[in-house]
Amino acid sequence: MTKIFQTHPLDLHEIRSRIASSLGLKDLASCARVSQDWSDSFTPPLYNSVVMSKQGPSMESIERNKHLIQRLKIQSSAYAKISSTSARDKVVFSVMANSTLTTLDLSYNSIGDSRAQALADALKTNSTLTSLDLQGTLIEDNGVQALSEALRTNSTLTALNLRDSSIGDSGAQALADALKTNSTLTSLDLQGTLIEDNGAQALSEALRTNSTLTALDLKYNSIGENGAVALSKVSKAGIINIEY
Repeated sequence: MTKIFQTHPLDLHEIRSRIASSLGLKDLASCARVSQDWSDSFTPPLYNSVVMSKQGPSMESIERNKHLIQRLKIQSSAYAKISSTSARDKVVFSVMANSTLTTLDLSYNSIGDSRAQALADALKTNSTLTSLDLQGTLIEDNGVQALSEALRTNSTLTALNLRDSSIGDSGAQALADALKTNSTLTSLDLQGTLIEDNGAQALSEALRTNSTLTALDLKYNSIGENGAVALSKVSKAGIINIEY
């Protein structure tokens, strides 16, 4: 007599989930539309890592699945027009409010100081983000001061990229003050940020007490002899890997 074995639905879900791990985005999207059961299996990997672009998912679908997003990158070309920036900001802050986002890449978007302030406010309450890329986002003194204030209380961010921002010595001083109390940041990229001797010296002083930052990139700044000497003392002490 032939025995009939009934497969438990959870087993099928596990099988579909394993299949999903080897599929591309186009195939994942197709599978997710087959049925509700298939959608439950194939939608999560479809939204684990999202790139918002002209060809990417709609803002409506991102809003609907924001609880699944772990990594979010926004391409500047998709939201270059002023009329699009408010919609972009709405999505960013909505996704940041969930409890799964770990990586946010806003590089080369027109963020500026006002949106940096809003981003800093979100960082004060966010408890999952570990990497924030703000390279080339037109952030200046006020914006970096707001972000520095957030770093005093944020306990999850480990990597911050502010490369190609006009923060200058005052911005470096604000970051240095934050580093004196921050205990989670391990990597800080400040390439090409108009930092001179005073900013370099302030950062060097902060690194004497900070015990978590392990990488600081200060290349392409106008750091003179005094700043270089201050940085070299910290670097030679084996406290941190500094590039300048």
